[in-house]
Amino acid sequence: MVLWFILVLAFEGLIVGALARLALPGPDPMGILATIALGLLGTFLGGVIAWAFIGHVGGIVFSLIGATLLLYLHRRFVQHRPLTGPEAHRPPR
Repeated sequence: MVLWFILVLAFEGLIVGALARLALPGPDPMGILATIALGLLGTFLGGVIAWAFIGHVGGIVFSLIGATLLLYLHRRFVQHRPLTGPEAHRPPR
């Protein structure tokens, strides 16, 4: 039972993380484990955002919003890249 839960959780994280990476253009050199972590953290953040604004659990839309927000913050403050312009498509340092 626990193994199935972990596998489903990893698959959900992979799907949400991959969709977040597709939502923001530009190169994102991260592996599959980082994509799963992005998706799981984004799902948690999306749940907190949904609980704050609508009072109950959000679902896949808020998971995607949370993961995209985390990816944007990672690009902005860790990779020091903007979202638009010629600098957005350069490889990270």
